[in-house]
Amino acid sequence: MVILDEPHIEEAAQGFAAMGSEARLQVLQTLVKAGHGGLTVGDIQSRTGMAASTLAHHLRFLASAGLIEQEKDGRSVISRAAYGRLEALAGFILKECCIDAATGEC
Repeated sequence: MVILDEPHIEEAAQGFAAMGSEARLQVLQTLVKAGHGGLTVGDIQSRTGMAASTLAHHLRFLASAGLIEQEKDGRSVISRAAYGRLEALAGFILKECCIDAATGEC
């Protein structure tokens, strides 16, 4: 797994904004649960219950923010969580955890 460089605040804001919808967060969680093998659009649709057009919109949004990766596999498109990007975002928000606390510990 490749962890990307720490994002700048603008990149982090874009990533967090992409997760700022219940539907997109549901799709992202579904892909994280699926692991590195990813899922087809049909599989995501059956697990989330989203309409195809709604799901396509959310997948495009997540892909443009770099939170998921998509790959054509024959007639199917496989979507996967971009684990490196997600780890970089988590690291960004937690990097200075408790730095201003009197003890320096959380």
